[in-house]
Amino acid sequence: MTTPGKRRMMSNKEVTADFKENKMGYMPMNRLLIGMAAPMIISMLVTAFYNIVDSIFVARIVDEGGDAASAGTAALSALGMAFPFQTLLIAFATGTCVGVNAILSKALGEKDKVTAQKAANNGVFLSFCNYLLFLFIGVFLAPVLIASQKGAGLTLEYGSQYLRIVCIGSLGIYMEFIFERLLQSTGKTIFTMVTQGVGAIVNIILDPILIFGLLGFPQMRVAGAAIATITGQIVAGILAFILNRRFNEDVQVDLKGFKPDLTIIKRIYSVGFPSIIMQAIGSVMTYSMNRILGGLNEAAVAVFTVYFKLQSIFFMPIFGLNNGMVPILAFNYGARKRKRMMQVIRLSMVYALCFMAIGFILFQFMPKQLLMIFDTGDDSLITYGVPALRIIAWHYLLAWFCIIGGTVFQALGNGLYSLIVSVARQLVVLVPVAYILSKIGGLSLIWWCFPIAELMSLAVTSFFLIRIYKRIIAPIPE
Repeated sequence: MTTPGKRRMMSNKEVTADFKENKMGYMPMNRLLIGMAAPMIISMLVTAFYNIVDSIFVARIVDEGGDAASAGTAALSALGMAFPFQTLLIAFATGTCVGVNAILSKALGEKDKVTAQKAANNGVFLSFCNYLLFLFIGVFLAPVLIASQKGAGLTLEYGSQYLRIVCIGSLGIYMEFIFERLLQSTGKTIFTMVTQGVGAIVNIILDPILIFGLLGFPQMRVAGAAIATITGQIVAGILAFILNRRFNEDVQVDLKGFKPDLTIIKRIYSVGFPSIIMQAIGSVMTYSMNRILGGLNEAAVAVFTVYFKLQSIFFMPIFGLNNGMVPILAFNYGARKRKRMMQVIRLSMVYALCFMAIGFILFQFMPKQLLMIFDTGDDSLITYGVPALRIIAWHYLLAWFCIIGGTVFQALGNGLYSLIVSVARQLVVLVPVAYILSKIGGLSLIWWCFPIAELMSLAVTSFFLIRIYKRIIAPIPE
């Protein structure tokens, strides 16, 4: 016969087991969020770091005539003009992998290995198709795309070289993305940190060697930076493929006798296409800004490029924080735990505000020192860059709220809200306001487009958050 004491003991054991099995529902929120987000933040910071290192090296390029100032500024502008198309390339890779991940994870959960295998094989096939698209762009359209952003002279030459090489060699990043996501979907996330880290290290080592012609290599300048980038990606892609073959027993890519499955492809892009659109919006914004700035001053494009490199130090950790926040919020939404949902939202906002506050302080009080990291020897980078960073910094005081708000929308199944805010901010407000300000006051006013667009984003995000709270969060009982 079971006594009340024994019943209580069994209940406690059950609670302990439940705690271990479902840490997102019981673990103290601060420890849980940090534990979930920290690996993502580190990975994001590694990516931000090696992107900055690329630009630091190319800023010190000297052209054949020995003019370091013009060559360095042109090189930075060239990277900035190639950036929208690199972002678009990554958007296709990411969106495809998001769709593959969703189908693959669901199929594995249902123990449906046939569908899981089809998702993996079709994902590899689609990644190769995306590569062919950017191979075409690299071979035939690189100079046209750089010239369309007012690129001329050295900027056109460097930009065309960089974009052509990055697109032609993009098979590496497509391999890296798809095979890393196959590892992630089966829970082997530690391997993706290894592949990303190795790729970054290879890139950083090769940058100075190929750019400046060290250790017997020819001096390749911007082309060397591009080759270092794609080499790191190819190494990471090959390593991700090998790790899949060795350690991923759940999914083995086998294209022998493969035929595209239109049903699976439709399912992949029904999930992944919104992600492609979200990132493509950023590409359109950057391209448009480059065109506007290029019409004012080539150095302004270099300033914009440097700003994007610097802001990644503060934005990337928040994106890593978001990756840790989403599963926690979604889990507790499913578990109907309103208190924990609000805890993770508040904590995420506090941490995001801290990152943005650091960025604001550095941009306001140390803009010259930050710009000197990218020392081109050209005074115009400092002249135009110092006021630009100080003006742009004001939007940091609002951006943290908007970013976390967008993540809340996605985690609770309202991704359309995020898309509306992103389109409104970047295309409806930022670009038109930038154009108007460029006509009114040139470079002295144009940078105010960022704080103005963020104000609009704050208003729309607040409206949607209130709506989400009233309709989804508030009805959940305590």
